[in-house]
Amino acid sequence: MRTFLIRRIAQAIAVVFIVVLLVFVLAHLLPGGPRAMLGLQANPVLVKQFYAENGYNNPIPEQFIKYIWRLAHGNLGFSYHYNAGVGTLLSQTLPRSALLVGLAYALGLLVALPIGVLQAVRRGKPVDHALTAGALVIYSMPAFWLGLLMIIVFAINLNWLPAEAPQGQTISAILSQPSALVLPVCTLAAGTVVVFSRFMRSSMLETLVQDYIRTARGKGVSGAGVIWRHALRNAILPIITLIGLSLPFVLSGAIVTEELFNYPGMGLLFWNAAVVHDYPILLGFTLVVAVAAVTGSLVADILYGIADPRLRVGRPD
Repeated sequence: MRTFLIRRIAQAIAVVFIVVLLVFVLAHLLPGGPRAMLGLQANPVLVKQFYAENGYNNPIPEQFIKYIWRLAHGNLGFSYHYNAGVGTLLSQTLPRSALLVGLAYALGLLVALPIGVLQAVRRGKPVDHALTAGALVIYSMPAFWLGLLMIIVFAINLNWLPAEAPQGQTISAILSQPSALVLPVCTLAAGTVVVFSRFMRSSMLETLVQDYIRTARGKGVSGAGVIWRHALRNAILPIITLIGLSLPFVLSGAIVTEELFNYPGMGLLFWNAAVVHDYPILLGFTLVVAVAAVTGSLVADILYGIADPRLRVGRPD
């Protein structure tokens, strides 16, 4: 287990370093170079001062070392559009996005796992075909289209829920408006439900044909006991890894969802920054999301190692 953890952590550090290098390169490949971070209206005096303060006149290796040093101290750059540090802007909006993504993940898993188990148990039956068709329809819908449909149906036609997400600036303020969270959370969770339910179905089908399942049934264990006590624990292992790997896709969906429902999170900040070509925020957001994705994958690997006894006894693969 120790060897497994050391290898996974080393891989995560290597990936983060590569991501940092790519973001550094992107900053120099912007149209016009680093001066693009100042915006289109920057005058020569401001550009000269900007290059001197950030060391862009120095050799590239020296710039990269200073860039890593700034990152290590939490300096992700400065947004001249918002007149604030990128780290400050992201730290203010990240908790709100984490809340939205966390609720969507939790809802998606609570719905997807039982659906996947049901489809595996009822393989080839009408309920399996119906759920597969419904998953295909939802999966084919872009997040913005699904969100618009939910707004039209539940906010406009039925008038059950507000069309706009909570506008609070703190977690407690957002949670104080639970009805306004329903539509954005459900929109973001829909894709998670589809993907995880399909993987759960496949994993459960593969598990149900294993020898130990036939042995349990031969010993007289009830059908429900076989499913929930024996099959589910092994069938859910690939899902743990999928949770970490799917994090970037959920975060990309959060950008569209937050913009659609005007949710004051990091995704909306990224969207607005893209509109005004605020490159420091775009690059900082890219770096934070990449690190979050690597961290999520690492945590998923660790949880997989805890759940799989073979890794604890020295079989890393």
